[in-house]
Amino acid sequence: MEHTKYLLTEKEMPTSWYNIQADLPKPLAPAIHPGTMQPLGPADLAPLFPMELIMQEVSQERYIDIPGEVIDIYKAWRPTTLYRARALEKALDTPAKIFYKYEGSSPAGSHKPNTAVPQAFYNKKEGIKRLTTETGAGQWGSSMAFACCQFDIELKVYMVKVSYQQKPYRRMMMETWGAQCVPSPSPDTNSGRAALAEDPNSPGSLGLAISEAVEDAAPRADSHYSLGSVLNHVLMHQTVIGLESLKQMEMAGEYPDVVIGCVGGGSNFGGMALPFVHQNLTAGKNTRIIAVEPSSCPTLTKGKFAFDYGDVAAMAPIVKMFTLGHKFMPPPVHAGGLRYHGMSPIISHLYDLGLIEAKAVLQLPTFEAGIQFARTEGFISAPETNHAIRATIDEALRCRESGEKKVILFSHSGHGHFDLAAYDAYLSGKLADYEYPEALVESALKDLPQCLLG
Repeated sequence: MEHTKYLLTEKEMPTSWYNIQADLPKPLAPAIHPGTMQPLGPADLAPLFPMELIMQEVSQERYIDIPGEVIDIYKAWRPTTLYRARALEKALDTPAKIFYKYEGSSPAGSHKPNTAVPQAFYNKKEGIKRLTTETGAGQWGSSMAFACCQFDIELKVYMVKVSYQQKPYRRMMMETWGAQCVPSPSPDTNSGRAALAEDPNSPGSLGLAISEAVEDAAPRADSHYSLGSVLNHVLMHQTVIGLESLKQMEMAGEYPDVVIGCVGGGSNFGGMALPFVHQNLTAGKNTRIIAVEPSSCPTLTKGKFAFDYGDVAAMAPIVKMFTLGHKFMPPPVHAGGLRYHGMSPIISHLYDLGLIEAKAVLQLPTFEAGIQFARTEGFISAPETNHAIRATIDEALRCRESGEKKVILFSHSGHGHFDLAAYDAYLSGKLADYEYPEALVESALKDLPQCLLG
């Protein structure tokens, strides 16, 4: 196995995050208050978020400085490594050059601490003693647990029940860092109790777990809510991935023709893609940028670009995004981090403007790709990451057929060390493909907020 690495020094780390709102050819639609149906103001979000994050959410500044306290913690794993996937290229017999940015070296094993750390920092700065959050596969929950541990903040995590059952080691990670983790739907909130009354065996959803976490935090003066994807400030914090990648691709003497990332709410994809969208918009580059989602939760490829609630109970802000409907209940596929009904407003906006592409892939081909990647490059990848690997391999195979010598870069969002039960299910033939039916999408979309349609 031959690994070619491109490493930055700590001094070459980004000292600011990139905010694409400064460069959008058309501004984002405003977020809407779920009660008044009027545009949200900073005061409306103050019960949930610290004011500095609220200001970042609406900022039009191109670059926002990363606090020194955050950089100090980032240094535990950043800058992360960019690899040239020579062994995979050889196995595919492709003329394409494949690079991947490996985010699995963080303490939590994924890209998520890139935003968890600053979110905990800004809450601590505002005097908040306790946070609540949701998590799908547990990547976000464990990252937030790590971050809260750094700043001595109490954390309660509502983990989607099917993932709570499938991934017990993620719960153990959270508890090791001092967080409390409960399966969602839980008996601890009105939203959870209502869901359990309707279906005692509910597998849960990210939308429902968000409802529980928001309901828990909103009335308490000592508590705030924290979100691991979707929101503008979250994607902005993640741009350290793409900003580092730009420097590392320059070290490699290459520039990507194609940039690929898996997408659920949009955080790791946005973190890699947004700095390259910036280059397309401002520097005359023409990189294809592809968001890859599961066919079982096809938000971009089958959803509707419309105003919708961010959660099942219709308590979270209403945003314009590609959505499958806030009451969408996803099937229990193993890529738990990609099972969200909506998509980041920024990613949705870029897709609507034609500035990025989207494709959906089935579960079995993603694990096939993950196995091939593990047997060539050595890294066992998270099921979410396998979606990006699948699309990368498909692009490389097309280059083999056409003879094109494209440069492909993908975001490797995290390792799969706590997802081995999913690999076991695949290797033993127990996994099945699932494509979400159009009829169920149409049914879920009937619950969009009617006053904002059209």
